[in-house]
Amino acid sequence: MSIRIVLANPTPHDRQESFVTAHATRLDRVVRVITHGTLPGRNAQGVPLLEETKGRRFFMRLRSLAGGYDRKGLLQQRIAALLREERAAVVLAEYGTCANALIDACSSANVPLVAHFHGFDAHTTSALRETGNYRRLFQHAAGCIAVSEDMKRHLLALGAPSDRLLLNSCGVDIDRFVPGDAGEAPPLFVSVGRFVEKKAPMVLIAAFRRVLAARPEARLIMVGDGPLWPSCKHLVEAEGLADGIELKGSVSNEEVALLMKRARAFVQHSVHALNGDCEGTPVAVIEAMSCALPVIATRHTGIADAVQDNDTGLLCEEHDAQRMAEQMIALIDDPGMARRMGMAGRERAALHYSMEQSISRLQLFLEQVAQR
Repeated sequence: MSIRIVLANPTPHDRQESFVTAHATRLDRVVRVITHGTLPGRNAQGVPLLEETKGRRFFMRLRSLAGGYDRKGLLQQRIAALLREERAAVVLAEYGTCANALIDACSSANVPLVAHFHGFDAHTTSALRETGNYRRLFQHAAGCIAVSEDMKRHLLALGAPSDRLLLNSCGVDIDRFVPGDAGEAPPLFVSVGRFVEKKAPMVLIAAFRRVLAARPEARLIMVGDGPLWPSCKHLVEAEGLADGIELKGSVSNEEVALLMKRARAFVQHSVHALNGDCEGTPVAVIEAMSCALPVIATRHTGIADAVQDNDTGLLCEEHDAQRMAEQMIALIDDPGMARRMGMAGRERAALHYSMEQSISRLQLFLEQVAQR
């Protein structure tokens, strides 16, 4: 069965997440992508959905001052018209907040709406408050998707209908993230992720400071950027850790794959942020497993689904920097254990987390929704 899919994503068109790109390019018959805003206002090329000529902007400003201009309402109407023009069979909205904003447009066009939750949207205090705990979305959505068992339980507790809820983690390209030999690698640890509170980069730095005190030959490369990057850079410099910890910034997926292939292990110290934010199932963790890297991480939401403790990696409790340091030292001292865990992780990634499997499950779910 071939259905016409419209994909909605709040991220600006030039900063698409890898999983959104995968959905847009690998799902069958995505006929339109709309982006840029919780209620998307642009197409995939960044062109506004509402005409914004200089004269029209002046006219809209006058109407707004007179209290007669409702841009949100006009945009809802435009999106509904677009769905009818495209003869859309279903709308896939990345993030629950985006799906919540599209309820009226989809209802007007009589097109079923599927909400794909990913992390912050399911958990942060602000997202839950602004959407009324998604009560209205759960009444109107034809389907919802969670990316971890923990998120699934949470959405069910909020009121998501169990018969319309799919558990489907984002997949990885196992042909791009190919195995290295963690046992032959030097004592190099790699971390990949945005420098934000839920990734707790400062806790990872605190843990690795303990590693360097015990094993000075160890090295850590932290890939990514974000609001906490400058503070982490200053911390590394102030503690005299620059020879052992490199903050590399953002790099391409190809460079990430190369770094993972020559590392001893992947490390990530995810925590529950003070505003409620937490992970879904971090794609970088699955990419590391695909590269046959053992994963050292916290027992945090979807990480605990993917990483089997003492089999494909080592897990510790949130904020336990000492235990994480001990686990890194254990893999420095035992290359054979690193190799065994890495190979088990590769097998698990290929068996349960390949991109093909994830896209296939998502495609089937969207087709079932459209048929209903």
